[in-house]
Amino acid sequence: MKQAIVARTDLGMGQGKLAAQVAHASLSAYEDASQQTRRAWKGGGQKKVVLKASGESELFELADAAERAGLPHAIVRDAGHTQLDPGTVTTLAVGPAEDEAVDRITGDLSLY
Repeated sequence: MKQAIVARTDLGMGQGKLAAQVAHASLSAYEDASQQTRRAWKGGGQKKVVLKASGESELFELADAAERAGLPHAIVRDAGHTQLDPGTVTTLAVGPAEDEAVDRITGDLSLY
């Protein structure tokens, strides 16, 4: 099992900002998963991969695909306290789910 977190490259987020947004996405999608999925993922080491997206529209396309596939997922919108305007879409997490299911949604993306 794994989780893919997809982050926008067009925003110029600093490393700390990026790390915080990835953490928000991971936790939010985890909360969207069933108890059984949560236990299986935690027991398997909570595998994650961080991937690149070119912009907001790509995140929403991937989120739609995850929704259609019935996978846990979460879009993160920034609160706007530091580097970004309030409501800026920054990241998407897909999973936790079986590797193959996550790869069907995010497998064509590059590593961040």
